Amino acid sequence: MNLLPRRYHRIKEVLEKRQPDLTVLTEDVHKPHNLSAIIRTCDAVGILDVHSINTTDEFPTFSQVSQGSDKWIFLHTHPDTKTAINHLKSQNFNIYAAHFTDESVDYRDIDYTQPTAILLGAEKWGVSEEAASLVDGHIIIPMLGMVQSLNVSVAAAVILFEAQRQRLQKKMYDTSRLDGERYHNILFEWSHPNLAKIYQEKAKKYPCLGENGEIIQ
Repeated sequence: MNLLPRRYHRIKEVLEKRQPDLTVLTEDVHKPHNLSAIIRTCDAVGILDVHSINTTDEFPTFSQVSQGSDKWIFLHTHPDTKTAINHLKSQNFNIYAAHFTDESVDYRDIDYTQPTAILLGAEKWGVSEEAASLVDGHIIIPMLGMVQSLNVSVAAAVILFEAQRQRLQKKMYDTSRLDGERYHNILFEWSHPNLAKIYQEKAKKYPCLGENGEIIQ
């Protein structure tokens, strides 16, 4: 199927707003509809990479809740909490766990314009003690009702849209923030997914794209 110019320009528009230094790490979020809802929110706020740990069960499959947004997000899985956190710290992320402790601060008090990863824990138990001890800080969403916590996917949305608000204010969505090589590779894969697989199988570099996404040999 030929790539329509309007489709190509829409893909470019979305990719150019992706934020490589904003991410989410889920720890044992095992219900598919919750993970799918988190992925959908990540797409909405311009997140490109999501990280996930699942030590209790097989990795959950995506549900219809994601509405296909999983095609536009790179999901990275990690074998355990320490490995995941060390990986993000090696990339200079500040990691904040949605976790209620005496040291927790209002989620709006965090500067999300810095490289930031939000850690979200299991549906029933929340963030593990190990994870809580390894992150840079704990954040909470103030609750004024009888219920003291939100569904994990709702909490993710509340926090991530605050991050989006701060980044919009700093005009961080105005220009592409991806390095040139990764930008080109993702643009090609999103625009020509079937052809991209052929190039990958042959271990060949992707060709250049023209103004409307046409392949330039």
